[in-house]
Amino acid sequence: MAASELYTKYARVWLPDAVDVWKSAELTRDYTPGDQVLSLQLEDGTDVEHRIDPQTNGLPPLRNPNILVGENDLTALSYLHEPAVLHNLKVRFIDSKLIYTYCGIVLVAINPYESLHIYEADIISAYSGQNMGDMDPHIFAVAEEAYKQMARDERNQSIIVSGESGAGKTVSAKYTMRYFATVSGSSGEASIEERVLASSPIMEALGNAKTTRNDNSSRFGKYIEIGFDKKQRITGANMRTYLLEKSRVVFQAYGERNYHIFYQLCASSHLQEFKTFKLGCADDFHYTNQGQNPVIDGVEDAKEMCHTRKAFTLLGEPWSQVIYCFLFISGIAILHLSNVEVKDHSADRSSILPDNSHLMVFCELMEVSYDDMAHWLCHKKLKTTTETYVKSVSKMNAINGRDALSKHIYDRVFRWTVDRINKALKSAIKQHSFIGVLDIYGFETFDINSFEQFCINYANEKLQQQFNLHVFKLEQEEYMKEEISWTLIDFYDNQPCINLIEAKLGVLDLLDEECKMPKGSDDTWAQKLYNTLLKQKAHFDKPRLSNRAFIIHHFADKVEYQCEGFLEKNKDTVNEEQINVLKMSKFDLLLKLFEDDEKATTLSSSRSVVSRPGQSQRDNKKTVGLQFRQSLHLLMDTLNATTPHYVRCIKPNDHKSPFTMDPVRAVQQLRACGILETIRISAAGFPSRWTYQEFFSRYRVLMKQKDLLPDRKKTCKNVLEKLIKDQDKYQFGKNKIFFRAGQVAFLEKLRSDKLRMACVRIQKTIRCWLARKKYLRMRESAITIQRYVRGHQARCHVKFLRCTKAAVVIQRNVRMWAARRRYQQQRSAAITIQCLFRAYMARQHYYKHKAVVIQRWVRGWLARRRCRHYLAAIVLLQSCVRRMRAKRELKKLKVEARSVEHFKKLNIGMEKKIMQLQEKINEQFCYCGVIVHPVIYHNKDEENRELSERLSVVEKTQAAERGKLGKEMEILRGSEREARAKAERVPSLLEQLSFLHQELQSTCREKEDLEEQARAYREQTQQVVADLNAKNNMLNSEKDDLNRQIKEQAQQITDTKVNVENTKQLEKDLTEERARYQKLLSEYLQLEERHGDLKGEMNDNTDSSKPAHKRTDSNYSSSNVSEYTQSSDYCEGDDNSLQREPTVDMPVLLKLQRRVKELEQEKQALHLQLDKKEEAQQEKAKRSTVRAELDLEVLKRQELESENKRLKQDLSELRNSLTSESGDLAPPRPGSEPYNVLLEQLNSSNEELEMRKEEVLLLRSHMVRQEALKHKVREKSSDIHTLNEDGELWLAYEGLKETNRLLERQLQRQEQVHREECEELRDVVRRLRHEQKQQQQLLAQSLLLPEDARIDASLQHEITRLTNENLDFMEQLDKEGKTIRKLKKQLKLYVKRVEELEGSAQQQGRASWAATPVSPVNITRKEKDFQGMLEYKPGDEGRMVKNLILDLKPRGVAVGIVPGLPAYIIFMCLRYADYIDDEQRVSSLLNSTISGIKGIIKRRGRDFEITSFWLANTCRFLHCLKQYSGDEFFIKHNSPKQNEHCLSNFELSEYQQLFGDLAIHIYCQLIKCIEEILQPLIVASMLENETVQGVLGSKPTGMRKRSSSFPDGEAVTVETLIHQLELLHTTMNQHGMDPQLIKHVVRQLFYIICAVTLNHLLLRKDMCSWSKGLQIRYNLWQLEEWLVEKELTDCGAKETLEPLVQAAQLLQIKKKTVTDAQAICTMCSALTATQIVKVLTLYTPVVEFEERVSATFIRTIEDLLKDRVESPMLTMDVKKIFSINLPFTPSPVALETIQIPASLNLGFLTRV
Repeated sequence: MAASELYTKYARVWLPDAVDVWKSAELTRDYTPGDQVLSLQLEDGTDVEHRIDPQTNGLPPLRNPNILVGENDLTALSYLHEPAVLHNLKVRFIDSKLIYTYCGIVLVAINPYESLHIYEADIISAYSGQNMGDMDPHIFAVAEEAYKQMARDERNQSIIVSGESGAGKTVSAKYTMRYFATVSGSSGEASIEERVLASSPIMEALGNAKTTRNDNSSRFGKYIEIGFDKKQRITGANMRTYLLEKSRVVFQAYGERNYHIFYQLCASSHLQEFKTFKLGCADDFHYTNQGQNPVIDGVEDAKEMCHTRKAFTLLGEPWSQVIYCFLFISGIAILHLSNVEVKDHSADRSSILPDNSHLMVFCELMEVSYDDMAHWLCHKKLKTTTETYVKSVSKMNAINGRDALSKHIYDRVFRWTVDRINKALKSAIKQHSFIGVLDIYGFETFDINSFEQFCINYANEKLQQQFNLHVFKLEQEEYMKEEISWTLIDFYDNQPCINLIEAKLGVLDLLDEECKMPKGSDDTWAQKLYNTLLKQKAHFDKPRLSNRAFIIHHFADKVEYQCEGFLEKNKDTVNEEQINVLKMSKFDLLLKLFEDDEKATTLSSSRSVVSRPGQSQRDNKKTVGLQFRQSLHLLMDTLNATTPHYVRCIKPNDHKSPFTMDPVRAVQQLRACGILETIRISAAGFPSRWTYQEFFSRYRVLMKQKDLLPDRKKTCKNVLEKLIKDQDKYQFGKNKIFFRAGQVAFLEKLRSDKLRMACVRIQKTIRCWLARKKYLRMRESAITIQRYVRGHQARCHVKFLRCTKAAVVIQRNVRMWAARRRYQQQRSAAITIQCLFRAYMARQHYYKHKAVVIQRWVRGWLARRRCRHYLAAIVLLQSCVRRMRAKRELKKLKVEARSVEHFKKLNIGMEKKIMQLQEKINEQFCYCGVIVHPVIYHNKDEENRELSERLSVVEKTQAAERGKLGKEMEILRGSEREARAKAERVPSLLEQLSFLHQELQSTCREKEDLEEQARAYREQTQQVVADLNAKNNMLNSEKDDLNRQIKEQAQQITDTKVNVENTKQLEKDLTEERARYQKLLSEYLQLEERHGDLKGEMNDNTDSSKPAHKRTDSNYSSSNVSEYTQSSDYCEGDDNSLQREPTVDMPVLLKLQRRVKELEQEKQALHLQLDKKEEAQQEKAKRSTVRAELDLEVLKRQELESENKRLKQDLSELRNSLTSESGDLAPPRPGSEPYNVLLEQLNSSNEELEMRKEEVLLLRSHMVRQEALKHKVREKSSDIHTLNEDGELWLAYEGLKETNRLLERQLQRQEQVHREECEELRDVVRRLRHEQKQQQQLLAQSLLLPEDARIDASLQHEITRLTNENLDFMEQLDKEGKTIRKLKKQLKLYVKRVEELEGSAQQQGRASWAATPVSPVNITRKEKDFQGMLEYKPGDEGRMVKNLILDLKPRGVAVGIVPGLPAYIIFMCLRYADYIDDEQRVSSLLNSTISGIKGIIKRRGRDFEITSFWLANTCRFLHCLKQYSGDEFFIKHNSPKQNEHCLSNFELSEYQQLFGDLAIHIYCQLIKCIEEILQPLIVASMLENETVQGVLGSKPTGMRKRSSSFPDGEAVTVETLIHQLELLHTTMNQHGMDPQLIKHVVRQLFYIICAVTLNHLLLRKDMCSWSKGLQIRYNLWQLEEWLVEKELTDCGAKETLEPLVQAAQLLQIKKKTVTDAQAICTMCSALTATQIVKVLTLYTPVVEFEERVSATFIRTIEDLLKDRVESPMLTMDVKKIFSINLPFTPSPVALETIQIPASLNLGFLTRV
């Protein structure tokens, strides 16, 4: 498509900017051809307009998509131009903290100005063996590529490191050499790598200095050739140097320093060996104080001096020569000479004072004449054709001569040092190839440029030309290889500029010509340049305002050079008389330095310029320019003869700020170093290159289903023709598709648009589905609500109708009731009214008069009756009241005296008044009666009058009295009422009184009780107080004891904690010590093997009679004489072959030999005594033995008779059970009743037989011991005869012991049965728990499923369960079938034996009862009772080792034979040697076994089956040594029969250690072997494989494609890795390896998988994405499932995967807020802070919808993790091997049951 079509709205472009060089902007409207202005918007929101040049129509460069930003290779960018390169480098350097980036074949390295942990040994190991495109860009990747191409193509390589001062060239070159020294190793000399690396600090001290741009700037160029032999091991090195900056010796600008060596010497002046130099501080010398900045931040010159001295020592230099070297530099040439003061006498005369201290020191140390040196410093010799005369010089010229001498001395010392380094690095071994590392200055341009900058830029012109040609050549080769049509690429050719400098009548030629002129000067040379070159050369120009300068247009930029000083620097002259004075010194080393130029040139290896014969002395003195040109031509010839690799170092800023980039400075260097030219060449052709598979995987989303064809190549062609109409934009190669610049961005845009449209469609569909689902849910809800509402309304309506109807009925009834009630009321009222009216009318009519009379009389009668009734009631009431009052008064008198007396006091006055009134009434009645009678008789009238008066008075008085009495009566009545009321209260008061009396009595009793209780309580309290006091005293004492105990316990706890910590520390130390021991053991064995190899090679070299041969894997062990003999020796069976072998462990043999000597001496000392005792006891033993044998024979005969009788009885029973009704003796069928009876009888017979045998053995032993004791007892004294007659006590004791042993064996059998039952029950419980767990998981999963899915899941589970049960039942059925077949065989055997016994019994019966012929008897052979030993002859060890170890094939042994059979066979032979007490056999057998196993591991250690097989057998043999050693700790696991087989004569604990070490060595070799097997699979299966391809396809990778060790058709998936793990696990199980050891191996394997995967993840930016994290987690899940399947979840393998699990989670977790950062820090506990930050930094979106991790978030993570104390290592140690402890595993195999297969060819071994 046309380029203008890409300038649409929202397209992003780059605009030029004065500050940032380029600034990003976005189009706000589409561009149409013909527009003069582009409407743009900057990133800060500013709207701008960019005018387009109508002539060139140059549109601003387009910006790459975000997905392509930050790529490892700049050629992967779709748009290749300057702003894209600058932006990509800036993003990688600032945001991702990545300093390395590929640009095609060039590695761009940006100086971070910060120490990074990316150069450690683990990083070197990670890059070793990897292809250059497989890992992230790194200097180690370039070094590995050069190393690999040298080994593969056998072609010399060169690594060209260039850049300006401060860009990091020296560091890059140093790390390159470190990489070669680490991965290659040396051949012959062990310290050659150290010597190569030691040259760096020496050259840095002598040739590096601090400048304003760099603290460690190299002021010279060097080319180091590192030599390698045919095995790619370092043999030596050679160094060539170029253009040392000698002017720095005498002058430094402000802020700079002289060379480091001067400051190191001054810092070490206090040392004893430097005191003779009379040095001081750096500020005391003129040559070291001019910069006024003698200290570098973070650098200690004294320590650096130590490193320099150590480097000289590593080079093998004698220390005296090092002292001399320092002496020249410090005392003579520079420091003291710089302080020599020159006195000015006149304009052309000067002198030095006679007592100048510095010059005196100079001359004294160098043993030269003070006067001569002082004279020639101020004079010079002039020579003419006729005479020679001496002329005085001015002060300035004298100082210049002094400085020239200093520079000359330093240059000579520098050359001498390089020469000494080359001699130290030279090796006697022939060099096969080399890798050259060129550390040379980059293009330089300053405000004032002189001769040094001219030479530097000249060298860079030559290197740039070589670089352009190489890049063009690679492009051409790539196009021709892919067979695509291409046109010649136009690239910048700087040959005219080179011709301007080096051609005839060029700049250098004119300079040399001017130097030869007697009166040549810089001005005349400048005029010659103008006259000769100004009009002829286009690259030469003259400044407008200067006549002493010239301009050269270099490839990077035009540079203006000042002519001042060119001639002087090119001549490099020094006063010859001063040199002659120095040549007169007595120091030999000084004479070597200042020999004539021809000899010096010949001796100096660093100059590498060989003089032509016939040259004169004058011609040999070449100018600096000529020397530099010749050395540069030689360098170019060397580079052209090698395969170059380019490293371009960039200085990001001039302020040395870490990870800060100045765009202006960066662009200048990119232009100067040729990076942009490389980009331009790539962009001119086809920069983007995709394989067909990569293109198909990436852009499959752009294809339709109908476009997919079986041929991927045809599919890609068809799709591209549809997508890109212009066929010139791409080319189809044989294996790749080539795109022009911008086409990948277009395809990415199409892909992004397609994915965006797909996302929109998916979003639309999902949103539609969600909306429809929501609508359906709302609709269903609305319908449901409506249904319920309508139902509710209907129910309400029905209820309303019912209520309405009920109301009507109620109203009807109520109205009816109301009407009826009203009617009845009206009717009743009417009737009542009628009744009343009629009664009234009747009364009015009939009863009007008589009724009144009747009523009157009736009412009167009623009133009287009522009155009488009232009176009677009153009287009765009064009487009752009075009676009651009397009773109350009585009660009051009796009960309540006080209350009665009070009542009396209250009523006493009233009683007196009543009595007085009564007396007065009585007196008046008496007086009236007495007076009336006389009056009657005397004077009735007067009396009547008087009486009437008196009567009136009396009446008045009475009336008054009556009134008083009435009042008193009222008062009395009131008192009576009060008395009555009080009388009513009397019963209650009495009751209360009685109650109170009772309470008083109870209270008294209670009081007494309380007093009694109080008294008792008081006594008890006193007792309690006394007890409490006693207890308190006791508690105090206990408290004191407890405090003391607490203190003691606290001390004990403290001691316990300390002990626990010490124990943990000891355990940790033990683990570390075990790991260290295992590591040392492996190293020792490797060194031992290496020693054997070297010894074999030496024997091969010294043996001239035999032709030399090359060692291969098949005959690797042929020359290993120190380990074991050749297989032919074993075949011949030479007895002396084993004797010629050195033993595996010499200390063991020495101890055994010393022990043998001691035993021989003891044997000689006791030999006579033993012979005498044997002769004395021989006769006694014979007699006792004969008697015992007779008794034993009698006992056997009786036993056989009794057993014969019992067998006859059993035979009759068996005959009855076996005989059928017809009398046939055919065997019964299984399951029948005779068959069951027979089985029961056989079992009972066998049990009884075993018991009888044990009893018979006991009796037999008793009889034998009894007979022996009888003879012993007869020989004893008479007292013993009387005390223990016939030895009854001893016999009883022995019988008890045998009985106890029998019971113990029975108990052991019962315990064994019990243990087996417990194990079975535990298995059942574990199986039930597992089933329960599965049921719970199934239930939890099924609850989350819908109903249909739940039913299907339950059915599936039930089917699975039934299937498993059926399989279990089938296994049980098979076992039962096998048992039945076995029992049938036993039954047949027993039936046969029964028939034989029956026949023999019948024969005996016939012989005893009748004289019939005797039938033949079948005699069965009794099976031999083996002792579990193998007998062999002396000298058979070699044959056994050959057949059983060296020639054994594990695959044939592991199938169908007892696992560990070779170990059992060797141990059975060892038992035989121990049984016969042959120490030499034991030692020979064990040593031969160790040697043989070591030999087979050394020869075939890379074969997994061999290593696994012998690891299993070595461990089994070690377990056998422990199991049968007799140690109580081990024999407790044995059966009684196994305990009988224990070794009896030799203690082999030292050999146990040897075999343990051997097992550890084989284990380490097994891990290495497995690592080699899994290494190619891990990365491909765990990282590179994608389960779902297409949408998350890989991004473009540029020119350096990812390599794969597998063809495209063989995709390596995690299933491939699991299949390999399955094979390894199956093989180890077949070999019988211990389960615990298998767990160790699996744990180590998973650690290797985790370490390799995580290391590649940390070093591959393209793998750090969200989709890759998902893929990793899926792969890890499959590995964990494999662990569960193999029941290895408890081996710790899952825990080793934790770092990788957390890394995968880190790729997928949200990474935005502070909360996310805290969650990440909490989650990633197994990752180090460096690894977490690295993963976040490398996180790269694969699709445009992902987001990068912001720098702020990464800084937050760093702040949260800064307190972690961890290792700064970035990667995991892949070579780490966990320490193992070989657990003891007893063998249940009985040795006597082991059969030796005939296939092992061990017929010379005999079972014993």
